[in-house]
Amino acid sequence: MTVRDILQIGHPTLRQRAAPVVVDAITSSEIQNLITDLIDTMHSANGAGIAANQIGIPLRVAVMEVADNPRYPYKPTLPLTVVINPEITFLTPAQVDDPDGPETVVINEGCLSVPLRGDVTRQVNIAVHYDDAEGNLHEEIKRGLTAGTWQHECDHLDGVLFVDRVNDPTTLTTWDEFQINGRDAFIERITAFVERIGS
Repeated sequence: MTVRDILQIGHPTLRQRAAPVVVDAITSSEIQNLITDLIDTMHSANGAGIAANQIGIPLRVAVMEVADNPRYPYKPTLPLTVVINPEITFLTPAQVDDPDGPETVVINEGCLSVPLRGDVTRQVNIAVHYDDAEGNLHEEIKRGLTAGTWQHECDHLDGVLFVDRVNDPTTLTTWDEFQINGRDAFIERITAFVERIGS
């Protein structure tokens, strides 16, 4: 098990746009070891996802997983997913056969690289295009909080942190203060959203 140091806001690598991975290199020991390190580091930090530039490697690789996560108890299950060279396309509710559904949702996000939380508006429906750890191409639709997690990690690969997308800076809070002053109201609201969307 290799747990890497997670870069914190202010480190210049977090602001770099990560470079694409050559498809033929995905099965190389370099990329496979990077994937293993990302998974180990994410699990150690109880993260829902982590991107390679968060551990100082500016390549377009990220991993995501949600399973009984104590940091994010309101998030639906997300199987361990390795994402290489991802691309996201925003979809309208009608494109996912939910014409009366919401187009956006406000999520109080946290981040392993930022010691704060804050409200971010995310698209509810997205199409994702990516390669997995074996170099297989995937094209899938993601919705709800899972779509939010994808957007958060893909932002990292573009050198964007969630604090850049916070519309109202008064929503920024430390994790401790969120637990005291914001958690219950947010979980009540977002649980109703998850039940509505199903993800």
